[in-house]
Amino acid sequence: MAKPTGFIEFGRQGPTRRPVETRLRDWLEVYDDFPVATLRDQAARCMDCGIPFCHQGCPLGNIIPDWNDLVYRDKWHEAIDRLHATNNFPEFTGRLCPAPCEAACVLGINSDPVTIKQVELTIIERAWDEGWVTPEPALLRTGKRVAVAGSGPAGLAAAQQLARAGHDVTVFERDDRPGGLLRYGIPEFKMEKRFLDRRIAQMEAEGVVFRTSVAVGRDVSAEELLRDYDAICMAGGATKARDLDVPGRELKGTYLAMEFLPLQNRRNAGDEIPEEQFISAEGKHVIILGGGDTGADCLGTVHRQGAASVKQYELLARPPEARDKGAQPWPLWPIIYRTAAAHEEGGERDYSVLTKRLSGAEGQLRKLHGVRLAWETVDGRQVMKEILGSEFEEECDLLLLALGFLGPERSMIDQFGVKLDGRGNVIADENKMTSVLGVFTAGDMCRGQSLIVWAIAEGREAARGIDAYLMGTTALSNTTSRNE
Repeated sequence: MAKPTGFIEFGRQGPTRRPVETRLRDWLEVYDDFPVATLRDQAARCMDCGIPFCHQGCPLGNIIPDWNDLVYRDKWHEAIDRLHATNNFPEFTGRLCPAPCEAACVLGINSDPVTIKQVELTIIERAWDEGWVTPEPALLRTGKRVAVAGSGPAGLAAAQQLARAGHDVTVFERDDRPGGLLRYGIPEFKMEKRFLDRRIAQMEAEGVVFRTSVAVGRDVSAEELLRDYDAICMAGGATKARDLDVPGRELKGTYLAMEFLPLQNRRNAGDEIPEEQFISAEGKHVIILGGGDTGADCLGTVHRQGAASVKQYELLARPPEARDKGAQPWPLWPIIYRTAAAHEEGGERDYSVLTKRLSGAEGQLRKLHGVRLAWETVDGRQVMKEILGSEFEEECDLLLLALGFLGPERSMIDQFGVKLDGRGNVIADENKMTSVLGVFTAGDMCRGQSLIVWAIAEGREAARGIDAYLMGTTALSNTTSRNE
């Protein structure tokens, strides 16, 4: 453990955000650098809790008390070794994970939890700055060939683990650059793409081959992959978006979030996008449907594009300010009211709102028509009822749909002929193998829409299963947490 009395001496202190008026003028990450001396105090708050429930909260099974202790003792090199033992990409999770480990921190029972996420991020950035993160190519090659379909966090984790085990790994990505949603779904202000690029470069130096602009099931068939590779990992994500089925959906000005967000990321990357193809919020009255992370990503993006006004509507009721100890007791993840950096930048949030229809003129969206809801508990379930007389209309010439995802797209999985569950997700056994011999899966494609930590954990597990399938045994590390 770190300092025995640290949790008594020091209060929780998180990173500060750059001033709103400054960050809205650029696309850089919103957080200031965190002072090392302050971080050591924060690591010192990790207490001798006996059973570290942060392990249970983290799908990767990160050995959190160990690297908290090492940071407190100024042993940074040992800290990154301990962190990399369970997590291939702590710079991604340190920026993008909602930190279920902190929700499960024992100190959080009656105080503020340890700032685990910030400690994690500072360790990995210190390691990059010091030159400790270098390619780790395999010393021996197996001669086995593995294809990974999808280069999101699950595919990247599987590919890196398999390459380090000595296999020849090729990653197929349908977009023009690798990274999946890390590349084209996450805005720059949440994670600058230079951090993704340096990991891709490391993986290429380790022997991973990236074939971009190649969609499995379209540009290369399942039959070809089964013929040319010894094993295949499907890691295509849950990219089938939930749409809005109301009159007026066809009006120009209504877009899925993943039609909107990638265009700005491409422009930030230097791509030239014709104005008639670019979706901009500049000078427009914007409504965002959906109150999750994707909705917040849209919110921060339209702020920077210069929207005239922004409203964000959520179907569900406004969450409580504090944990409901009856419904979500510690160490479960609490459903509470959270304020992202994008919410701090402006806009209005509204809850219990149902969209009934859209209207416009000459094919262009002009208004959203909605009604307010009352939520009631019936037989233990939340049931919504429209409130009579609460109908309203709101000016809107750009509507962004951030309503979540329904599962994987079918072109790839249909070609492989793998079995699906009732929700349309790919079924996998304990080794992440599908119903087709030699075809494995990882991430949202088999879990459904989930967290980046789950994606990386699943990629690592799939790599372990593939290595054992190809070699009869495996030395790849396993995920230690099985928090379902």
